[in-house]
Amino acid sequence: MVPETNYITHDYDNYPPAPQAAYYDELDYLLPVHDPPPPPNPTTQSQLIIREIVETILLMIFIFWAVNTLTGRFRIEGSSMLPGLIEGEYVIVNKLSYYLNEPERGDVIVLHFPNDPNRDFIKRVIGLPGDTVIIQDQKVSVNGVILDEPYIFAATNGSGEWVVPANNYFVVGDNRNNSSDSRHGWFLPRENIVGRAWFIYWDPKAWRFAPHYSHPDLSNINTTAFLPPPIPLF
Repeated sequence: MVPETNYITHDYDNYPPAPQAAYYDELDYLLPVHDPPPPPNPTTQSQLIIREIVETILLMIFIFWAVNTLTGRFRIEGSSMLPGLIEGEYVIVNKLSYYLNEPERGDVIVLHFPNDPNRDFIKRVIGLPGDTVIIQDQKVSVNGVILDEPYIFAATNGSGEWVVPANNYFVVGDNRNNSSDSRHGWFLPRENIVGRAWFIYWDPKAWRFAPHYSHPDLSNINTTAFLPPPIPLF
């Protein structure tokens, strides 16, 4: 007797259809296609370029104005400031410095020559308003104190005594024996100071800061202590 075989039949016609892939439909739904952006307006682009050019020019003008207002550039002529400054060198001058502070003894400054304001000199300040400056025996004293001057080219010849007026300064060259300065009958008014020497930028091989020197504060020195004793009168 042959065993009965049971067969499973599939009624494909009665099954629901298989789901179709929805990848492209969903993609189209999630990432809709937009219209392309409009082309840039040539007029707008030209305006932007012109504005950038104008802004660049204005910035350059401002930088040029600021540099020339706050600093100056001067060429050393002559030998009056040897050995610290040599003829032909170029120095940058800080014009802002003395708007914030007063000149001090030992400062190297650029000034308008009082007897001819069209000429600019570079000198060293050694006397402040009210100071008594004495040159004697090749030494310089201020308010009775002999100055230590390692910056001079040679010992100071000549002699004299000066009392610096208010709002004026006593200035000299470091090459004392080859310098036209306050020893020759003029003081420097405050308004004639151009600025404080800052940096020597030419020759590039000799870049350095200006040769200032800090002297001690002599403002409170009692000058009468250095005067000779009075001669008794009979």
